[in-house]
Amino acid sequence: MITDEKSRAVVLLSGGLDSATTLAIAIREGYEPFALTFGYGQRHAHEVDAARRIAAAFGVRRHLVLEIDLRAIGGSALTADTPVPKGGPGECAAAGIPVTYVPARNTIFLALALGWAEVLGAAGIFIGVNAVDYSGYPDCRPEFIRAFQELANLATKAAVEDARPIAIRAPLIEMTKAGIIRLGSGLGVDYALTTSCYDPTLEGLACGACDSCRLRRRGFEEAGVPDPTRYAGAGTTS
Repeated sequence: MITDEKSRAVVLLSGGLDSATTLAIAIREGYEPFALTFGYGQRHAHEVDAARRIAAAFGVRRHLVLEIDLRAIGGSALTADTPVPKGGPGECAAAGIPVTYVPARNTIFLALALGWAEVLGAAGIFIGVNAVDYSGYPDCRPEFIRAFQELANLATKAAVEDARPIAIRAPLIEMTKAGIIRLGSGLGVDYALTTSCYDPTLEGLACGACDSCRLRRRGFEEAGVPDPTRYAGAGTTS
């Protein structure tokens, strides 16, 4: 088991603004962050590239990119050829869990993060899920985080034998997107490094019409913070 004086934390880093803000929070709280990103067969690699940029900007000591092929399972517009919906924020959620939901994704990600956290001797795992401005995913809800914490307490040697339970931290879970952006801006997050679009162009320009783009755009507007996102057909920001 690897240990040192400074508490370590595994931070799930997707390349989006929520995970970048979560990384900044972990650092503010005094943790040494170890970033974990997944290439899971998603529609594009831009978010993995963004995660690398964010980790480098924060001087993360180690950034692990794990490749797991969730496209082989399918079941989501993000891991199959199903078209990405281009409705307004909340419209998909109103109709039920949207097709951009990736089956069991956060369960899988947290399970792998839990294993790495044990090896590192980490005190916690940070994940940037949000239950206020989100698209209706069941694995972004407080009850899911509570349930996974119970699992972690039962399933790890760190908790059962060493009396070192690994805390599952979701610091953004009850925040609005605007609140997240204001907080991150105050912590020095460069949101120009991040990407949120479900269906970007080959050049990485955000579509501006998917649920994630609309939530992001509205968040910057409500926060009163300039939106650095490059939208397709808009040149710069909107």
